[in-house]
Amino acid sequence: MSTRPGYPSDVTDKEWAWLEPLMPAKTRGRHRQRELFNAVLYVARSGCAWRMLPHDFPPWTTVYTYFRRLQRRGRWQLLNDVLREEVREQAGKKRQPSGAIIDSQTAKTTEKGGPGA
Repeated sequence: MSTRPGYPSDVTDKEWAWLEPLMPAKTRGRHRQRELFNAVLYVARSGCAWRMLPHDFPPWTTVYTYFRRLQRRGRWQLLNDVLREEVREQAGKKRQPSGAIIDSQTAKTTEKGGPGA
């Protein structure tokens, strides 16, 4: 359990129970994985710089290293894929979509190549 007050971006106990099995087995160091994950979510939700992470989270360098490690291991993509499948299933759809729509638009530009050209 965390000793700090909660932030709106923190995962709930129910959310963490769903997420934890998808996370790497164990983190190095003294910080709990859930606190590191909550710190990453804080940065993502607030839009603050890593260095502006509140002091009641683990050090920003530790949180950033954790984020990058998850990124390199493909965990963010895995979380997104599994979450998408769960949401589709809860909506009464097949876990995987049967088709996709791709839309593209073209913006016309002038023949002129920049100011005064």
